[in-house]
Amino acid sequence: MNPDQLRDASLLELFALEAQSQAEVLNAGLLSLERDPTAADQLEACMRAAHSLKGAARIVGLDGGVRVAHVMEDCLVAAQHGELRLRPVHIDALLHGTDLLLRLGCPPGGDPRWADQAGKAEIDALVLRMAALLAGEEVDADAWAAGHAAQRLAPGSEPLAESLAESLAASTTPVSAARPEGPAPDEVVGTKAAGPATQPSGLPDAQERMLRVSADTLDQLLALSGAAMVETHWLKPFGNALQQTRRLQMRALQALDALQVALAASPADALARASLAEAQRLLGESHQQLSQRVTELEQYDHRTGRLAHQIYDRALASRMRPLADGLTGYSRMVRDLGRSLGKAVHLELVGESTKVDRDILEQLEAPLAHLLRNAVDHGIETPEARLAAGKPAEGRITLNARHNAGRLVIVIADDGAGVDLDALRRAIVRRNLVPEDTVARLSQAELLDFLLLPGFSMRETVSEVSGRGVGLDAVQDMLRQVRGSIRLTQESGHGMQFHLELPLTLSVVRALLVEISGEAYAFPLAYVMQAIHLERGDIEQLENRQHFRFGDRQVGLVSAAQVLQQAEARRDEETVAVVVLGDQERTYGVAVDRLLGERILVVQPLVATLGKIKDIAAGSLTEDGTPVLIFDVEDMVRSVEKLLSEGRIDRIRRGSTEAAPVRRKRVLVVDDSLTVRELERKLLANRGYEVAVAVDGMDAWNVLRAESFDLVITDIDMPRMDGIELVGRIKRDARLQQVPVMVVSYKDREQDRQRGLEAGADYYLAKGSFQDAALLDAVQDLIGDARA
Repeated sequence: MNPDQLRDASLLELFALEAQSQAEVLNAGLLSLERDPTAADQLEACMRAAHSLKGAARIVGLDGGVRVAHVMEDCLVAAQHGELRLRPVHIDALLHGTDLLLRLGCPPGGDPRWADQAGKAEIDALVLRMAALLAGEEVDADAWAAGHAAQRLAPGSEPLAESLAESLAASTTPVSAARPEGPAPDEVVGTKAAGPATQPSGLPDAQERMLRVSADTLDQLLALSGAAMVETHWLKPFGNALQQTRRLQMRALQALDALQVALAASPADALARASLAEAQRLLGESHQQLSQRVTELEQYDHRTGRLAHQIYDRALASRMRPLADGLTGYSRMVRDLGRSLGKAVHLELVGESTKVDRDILEQLEAPLAHLLRNAVDHGIETPEARLAAGKPAEGRITLNARHNAGRLVIVIADDGAGVDLDALRRAIVRRNLVPEDTVARLSQAELLDFLLLPGFSMRETVSEVSGRGVGLDAVQDMLRQVRGSIRLTQESGHGMQFHLELPLTLSVVRALLVEISGEAYAFPLAYVMQAIHLERGDIEQLENRQHFRFGDRQVGLVSAAQVLQQAEARRDEETVAVVVLGDQERTYGVAVDRLLGERILVVQPLVATLGKIKDIAAGSLTEDGTPVLIFDVEDMVRSVEKLLSEGRIDRIRRGSTEAAPVRRKRVLVVDDSLTVRELERKLLANRGYEVAVAVDGMDAWNVLRAESFDLVITDIDMPRMDGIELVGRIKRDARLQQVPVMVVSYKDREQDRQRGLEAGADYYLAKGSFQDAALLDAVQDLIGDARA
């Protein structure tokens, strides 16, 4: 590519970025002008945006863009001077012009010739139409507006995601699409600073410096900052050890002082007294220096701890974005969809500055769009029907977002007629879901819950917008994926309300910490109905299954240790700690050893190559550095149901004596990944082995020289000393060469396997095909059962 081509590509990229920025101004301003055509501030903002785009299009040589922006500017200037009163037909044309300017910056298929070929006719038609409107000619406004809106919104037979992309194409074109070689799809773009939309030059306002950072990099930064915060906790026990050494020195000084007094009372040679004095002097100086170092360490501990928390808090905050970032274009979508259906409707946003995690925001895009489309199509009546009911001709949909008790709450409400409950009852009976005599007794809340069933629709015919049965159940499934929920309410004649509740972030989870077989685990609080201490006398045995009464029903009870296939601890207490999980349909009690209290945990995803770990969703670390595995509660409920169906539920045992201690075989796990280290440690510990861990080959070598082990499990790629060198050292050492070594590595090529075995490894297991059973079977093959 020659310099001229490079220059042109750069200019087109800048035009695409500016077109997106100015389109946001135009969309928001034109929707406001449709409600108040004389709003001077909105007229000024839109005129300046059109003027800036005209200049930018002229610079990059987009003649079609110059023509579109020029005629838009003429229309807005005429409105400013009172020569023209903006009507819906003018707004339609101006919005169409905004769409065309965006497509000029991001041409369909990335073809820069679009403006001179397929787009030319559309540009000419718009310019002629705008000219006719400016000349005061009457046009078929409804037909043109409905046709343009239908062209943008009609999903045809496309899935929901494609329909949403079509409906938001004009106002939510991603920045990456505007560039010949844009950032990766997971790139995070900084939020624009508050303030005027444009500078006099027409370029986007930049009150704060912006930088593109990939989402993966941000996640890594968060994980590292969390690890740094945990690492600072190791300074405290080190400082305590120094304090203990300092106290021992003080006692040694006191002993020397007592010895000096004793020598003074008895005959002693000068050399002994001189030696004693020198020992006192040296010990005194070392005590003074140690005291100084202890003080400095305490100060350092305080500073690093505070700094680590600040870094972590800032890294976590960088993932949070205002909800408004995910709502761009929804007001335009609601307006255009209403126009295509012959309805007047606008969207009112409340709390759009509410902060939410980037991942949650991405997951919310499709559900929110679906609910808004549903409200326009099903909820809002036609202008004639609204006027007949004593309502304003224009319908209103409100999206209200707020934080509540550490959760994100979004309520979407419309002022339509609401759901016809009698028609809903007939639809339920018609689909043979509930007998007619039963459906008549259902409450309003119970009836509305049927709208969330898969494939349920009250429509008999399929329209371009709805009626396909891909409805609210899809929204509910999307919300469940992010630990969210949806609830429907309505007030007759005053519309429907959708109440959405979600976590603020997927990076942090509020959890109930418990102890199971001596290990810490976490239940996400979103799935915990209640945590109780159950009296043993309240546990009932029915048909070989244990139950207890919870509220007004019997709930099955199962041991968490049995679900995890661990040895169950003996319980001498008169009560059993139970976590009640599930929902109204499926509720179970899970018995644990101890309830450790509520915590806020930083979620650390499991290594993807390990595959799905049964009953486990993620890992984390407590503030004192204790590793914790976070339960996948839905997976755990399925495990409980499988045990129930197979009739394999064990009773919650009770015992008063412990078995005589038996030596357990010791395994050293060596891996620089905290997740892998912890998973392997827990797998082995749950099978009864005594497990120690090392963070790399050097750490492992130091441990091996000081302690005895029956097996070493090591990774290959590690800092300081890799696994191959560690295996070689073990096999060359006379004391250690009989200790079997297993290599567990991501490297699965034959040459990698051969390299590990040639170094002396006794077994090679690839992490890519890692399974719990494969690791445990290999360990048993090498050293047998856990008991020596």
